[in-house]
Amino acid sequence: MKKGSGLWTRTIISIGVTLLGIYMVFGPRSGISAKDFTWEGIKKNLSENINLGLDLKGGSYLVMRVKIEDYLKAVTDNHRQAAFEAAKEAGLSVTDATETAENGNYSVTLIFSDPSQKDAIIEAVKKKVDFNNPIAPWNVSSTDNSITWTLPLQSQRALAKQATEQALRIVESRINTFGVKEPTLQIIGSEDSGRILLQMPGVEDPERVKRLVSAESKLELMKVVSPPYPSPIQTYATREEALASIGGRETLSRKVFPYTEREETTNGERKQRFVVVETPAVIDGSELRDAAAVSRTGIEGDYQIVFSLKPSGAQK
Repeated sequence: MKKGSGLWTRTIISIGVTLLGIYMVFGPRSGISAKDFTWEGIKKNLSENINLGLDLKGGSYLVMRVKIEDYLKAVTDNHRQAAFEAAKEAGLSVTDATETAENGNYSVTLIFSDPSQKDAIIEAVKKKVDFNNPIAPWNVSSTDNSITWTLPLQSQRALAKQATEQALRIVESRINTFGVKEPTLQIIGSEDSGRILLQMPGVEDPERVKRLVSAESKLELMKVVSPPYPSPIQTYATREEALASIGGRETLSRKVFPYTEREETTNGERKQRFVVVETPAVIDGSELRDAAAVSRTGIEGDYQIVFSLKPSGAQK
């Protein structure tokens, strides 16, 4: 009796698991028809209701690397130029600006001729350059005729982490256009490693994925040529109409860009118009300390950009 009882128990469990599996495949559908039990119907239901990984479904597997060294070199070079210009604009006696950006060493040095202006130079640079970034502060030291700002290892790691996280967010926003179920996107190793893993089950065109995630993007805040507030922003129905307003062609100080009003419609496609903007940009991405997309409503695609500026950008 005990053997028979155990057999019946296993049989009931097996039947229960089988029925549960069938329900998980067909249950989410509003109704079941005879077509669901054909070979094509079974394959369709499996593909729609079971998310297969790369090992079963195939797809694209990419490992990306953020060029941390190049990023830190660019930060150092931008700070060197900004520091020199800040001191010059303040009418101080700076004569040269140098930088070191190799082998894990990143520093900026200003050379000046009047030792009595040392504190004034430090203060002028502090107002314009992001050496006091709370996330990644630089150390400052000085001699009678030079001031040096050095990026310590801890701050290097903080900037590397920030760059990696920003790259992750950018890649995530771009792969959403594929509509892939449960893509894998994560940082490999430490938070400041600069390595990002992307797995996209079912996407068999890795070159397309590479083009999408590696496309260059550039953020600039530009002044629109328009009547002063509270008048509505000046827009044009066509690019040709916008060009006509500036003499028929773009110039070094005036460019035409497409413009879409965010609140224009709630359903369907938003109507595109055109605006004339002043160049160069008032603020570009190099003057942003941090930025993030924040959803106001939780609806996909409805985001606002929240950002903080470096001192040079904030003063504009």
